[in-house]
Parts: sequence; structure tokens; C-alpha cells
Amino acid sequence: MVHGWPGSFFEFYKILPLLTEGRDGLVFEVICPSIPGYGFSEAPHKTGFDSIAAARIFYKLMQRLGFKEFYMQGGDWGGLITTNIAQMRPENVKGLHLNFFPVTKHNLQMLVSLLLGAYVPFLVGFTREDVKRIFPYFKKNVYEMLRESGYMHIQATKPDTAGCGLNDSPVGLAAYILEKFSTWTDKQFRDLEDGGLERKFSLDDLLTNVMIYWVTGSMVSSMRFYKENLNGNPEKRPDAKIGVRVPTGLAAFPNELLHAPLVWAQPRYKNVISYSYMLRGGHFAAFEEPELLAEDIRQFVKKVEK
Repeated sequence: MVHGWPGSFFEFYKILPLLTEGRDGLVFEVICPSIPGYGFSEAPHKTGFDSIAAARIFYKLMQRLGFKEFYMQGGDWGGLITTNIAQMRPENVKGLHLNFFPVTKHNLQMLVSLLLGAYVPFLVGFTREDVKRIFPYFKKNVYEMLRESGYMHIQATKPDTAGCGLNDSPVGLAAYILEKFSTWTDKQFRDLEDGGLERKFSLDDLLTNVMIYWVTGSMVSSMRFYKENLNGNPEKRPDAKIGVRVPTGLAAFPNELLHAPLVWAQPRYKNVISYSYMLRGGHFAAFEEPELLAEDIRQFVKKVEK
């Protein structure tokens, strides 16, 4: 299981016992590594360390731990890293489960579905739930992403400038990180005085995640991961040209930053055997709704193992 930003391996503490203790005849041995440059994993010393480089390291990690075949789960950057492993080493990946799978390659099919989807969804492969989550498109996608993606532009262009300031101020670091755990959990929390932080998390858990960044001084290197991955056209990356053919399970949480219908995901993920509209939850699925995510993982693995 691989985390993203501004998360850490600690996101998985609540879901671990739900997977490692036997349920429905399934028992998992779970590996939760930190992305290099995050938390206690040493930061890269050379430029060019992107998700593909992280995927190579994590694949080698699994080999050295003795796992020749394994399932993978990821969200945020973890979703991209695990996708890259599935692309590079499909013979070793029994299945891939994702709770974040944004569409990066836009095509005519996507344009047509946006034009017609709100009126005749069945013609473009949308379900009623897709329509509910996507439309009105400009408000729920373009406008919301403009409001929420300022950090991405900073981290993709000047990560060291902002990162050094955050590494020097515990209050600034906490504010920068916790704001994401507010609005990325539920956009409506943006209008609450306390940001709704304690509606889904405890302050102890939130501050534990912040402390992992603070005591390791890893904010700069974690932010730099954006620059390494977003320094060019994402559609021209090597991994953008290769489909994922391993069995794939997709969990679409209603408060995720962007909703990707199955019909949009299938051009990249060629073998989707499970697509779930989750009842509740946002970007930090394992941290926020561990029971729901664990159950979806189990159901996905059952389908693969049949």
C-alpha cells in the first residue's frame, strides 16, 4: 500500500488490522513503504526521481522481501507509483486496487461524453451516479480544481522556496498540511471555522502525520516530487503510452478531488474487474474510511482469486 502527499505510511495504521486479521478467508501481509523523500525514507540525491523511479525501487523492495507476486493498492502519488509497477512488471502483479485514478489523457470520447453525458448518459457510458458527481462540470471540476490546485503550481515550479519556509516553522507546516486534510476530505469543510478536521480524524492522528514531516525535515523533498513528475507534458511520459493489463479494482469515493467514470478509466486500465461507487469518503480513503476501503479490497481480491 502506497501513500501520497501530504500523507505518510501512518495513513494505513487504521486499515492494517482490518487486512492482517483473517476475514472472509483472506489474510494479508501488508507492506507500507514511504516514498523516497517522504518521512523516514531518504531523499533522492539526483534530479529526475519521478514516479517511475519510485516504482523501480518499490519493485526491488518487494523482490528483496521475498514477494514474487503481490497485490498493490494506492491513492494520490501511490496510485501512480503502483500503476507504474503494474506497467513495468505485470507478471509479478496479481492485482491493482486504486482509490485515486484521475484521467490525464483527454480525447474525443471524453469531450463527447462531457457534451452529451448530462442529457443522454447511457449513450456515452455514464451511470446516474457519474452524472451526479460530474455535472455541472465547470463548477464541480474546473472551478473546484482552480480553487484547490494552487499548491500544485507552487510545488511543481518552486518547491524549495516554499518548502524551506515550512521546514522552519512547525505552525506553518501544520497549517499547510492540515488544510488539505480539511478540503480534500470534504469540500464543504472549507466553510467551517475549524475546517471540519475532527469530523473524520482525531487531532492526535493528524498531528502524528504532521510530526513525521517535521522531525524528518522532509517537506522540501516531498514537495520536489511534484516538480520531478510535472516538469513536462504528462501525456508524453513513457507510462502514458502503456496500458495497464493486470486485474484492476477502482474505488470511486464521492468526495474525491476529481471523479473518473469507468468509461474514462478503461482506456488506460484495460482489465477493470471491479468498479465501486463508495458511499462516503474523500481523498485520504484509508485514513478516513478504513472499513469501506478494506471491504472493497477484499471483494476485489476475491474476484481475482476465483
